[in-house]
Amino acid sequence: MSRIGKRPVPVPANVQAAVEGQLVKIKGPKGELSLALPEEIKVSKGANGISVEPRDETKKARSMWGMSRTLIDNQIKGVVDGYAKTLEIHGVGFRAQLKGKDLTLQLGFSHEINYKVPADIEVKLAGQRQDQILISGIDKQKVGQVAAELRGYRPPEPYQGKGVRYQGEYILRKEGKKK
Repeated sequence: MSRIGKRPVPVPANVQAAVEGQLVKIKGPKGELSLALPEEIKVSKGANGISVEPRDETKKARSMWGMSRTLIDNQIKGVVDGYAKTLEIHGVGFRAQLKGKDLTLQLGFSHEINYKVPADIEVKLAGQRQDQILISGIDKQKVGQVAAELRGYRPPEPYQGKGVRYQGEYILRKEGKKK
């Protein structure tokens, strides 16, 4: 039995939720999201919220049960509050610039990196030297994906700590060569 899947997802008053077969549509103050659930899951809307149940007792249905409930909960939180991640750029000469909707990164390579920001994601720059990138949006998966792609261009290295890291991420530093 899934402890997470047993609980229904509460729907706030300012959110409209509709269930049409396997499709769940959520509309709130920040936007609208939809989610197609797998066939192994039965979803229904009741008085106390949206409830998710497995159709049968197969391993796949049980493994999808809690995940489906969490995806619906994440969408409701997204249309009400939204999600945000902050990246920090560390390194001499490393910086970011916004050119229209595109983000230009200078990360110590011989060329600039031009990143086209998806339409439903908002990117802002902060910090004194524009060394913080604020990524926000209503879809948790897309916000995390954009942050991971930007971090992937120059992950923090363990010797000097240079690179792109999440805010608050601890980098285990290594000692250099000794004579």
